[in-house]
Amino acid sequence: MNTTPRIAIVGAGPAGLMCARVLHNHDIPATVYDADTSLTSRDAGGSLDLHADTGQIALADAGLLEAFTAVARYEDQAKRRVDQHGTELAAFVPDADDDAAPEIDRGQLRRLLAGSVPAGTVHFGHRVVGVDAVDGGYRLRFADGGHAAADLVIGADGTWSRVRPLVSDAAPAYTGVSFVEVRFDDVEARHPEIAALVGTGHLFANDGAGRAIVAQRNSGGQIRCYLSMRIEADWPRRAGLDPSDAAAIRRYLLDAYGGWGARFRPLLTDTDGRYLHRPIHALPAGLTWPHRPGVTLVGDAAHVMPPLGGWGANLALLDAAELATAIATQPADAALAGYEKRMWARSAPLAAAANEGLTRFAGAADHIPDHRAEHQRYQRDAAAYRAARA
Repeated sequence: MNTTPRIAIVGAGPAGLMCARVLHNHDIPATVYDADTSLTSRDAGGSLDLHADTGQIALADAGLLEAFTAVARYEDQAKRRVDQHGTELAAFVPDADDDAAPEIDRGQLRRLLAGSVPAGTVHFGHRVVGVDAVDGGYRLRFADGGHAAADLVIGADGTWSRVRPLVSDAAPAYTGVSFVEVRFDDVEARHPEIAALVGTGHLFANDGAGRAIVAQRNSGGQIRCYLSMRIEADWPRRAGLDPSDAAAIRRYLLDAYGGWGARFRPLLTDTDGRYLHRPIHALPAGLTWPHRPGVTLVGDAAHVMPPLGGWGANLALLDAAELATAIATQPADAALAGYEKRMWARSAPLAAAANEGLTRFAGAADHIPDHRAEHQRYQRDAAAYRAARA
């Protein structure tokens, strides 16, 4: 009799793919379902810093750290903070041997992970619209009317998870802050003034009155920028803006950032892509749920938080690697219950810190993190994590 559980992973982002990879390393098959029509059918987003104490540990456990190192950008760990006039407030330049939090594009990370699982593992074009408990297992329902059966369902489907309702009625709430994402290509040749303003790594600018800007280097000569505003979630509708009317959005942004220095103007006006509205939502910090056999959550599905501190993707990767290892080495129910306790304990304080970080970033401009101490902490915590597992 075949006792191998049918494992369904919902979501082919970093968490879902990491989980499938580590399960594969233990010769445990899993099927990943994702709404995207292909691996490259949409823009995966900007750059991620993978921390030594979380994301890099997961990559090492998956046997992918060397592949990550080959494409990671160590120089882009640099960070600079300025006020709305461009006056420098602080700068962090990493040491030559600093490997605490190197950068990688989201698309690069997704391709790396997807290429590490067997062909046929990921079923693209399968948008899950609901999951039902049936006959001691679960049935996944897809938008096209199809369905699939599973004994174990892992929700790696992000902020608006369709798996989460099986264990919790919690829903992400709007944080009061929205980003507008803009993109600049071939910046050294086409946008030299933006390239010079941003430099390497990240540029953070804040006016202390609810407006901020984060600009980040990506690979291939690209810079992405996130215009942050403390504002209503539906501000485009309230302002009577058509999301496809770039000229109207540009005028709105120029007015919203009217007190900022002229050097920032190209970040508002010269985008090479559309203006993308990114309202920031978060689950309650410290969210838990009664354990339910056969189903659990990883990454943003379990603990979506504001993108301040860079913990979201890092926790997602470590969640997935730990869960997959537990499934491979323990009885299924004990594996899930033990994983959930560890995940909750780890994510709760970081979610609270991310909430506080967003409040500070969108408010007072005088709080400047000590990034060197932050990097040293990542390294210490990585050593402690490994020692505890030894």
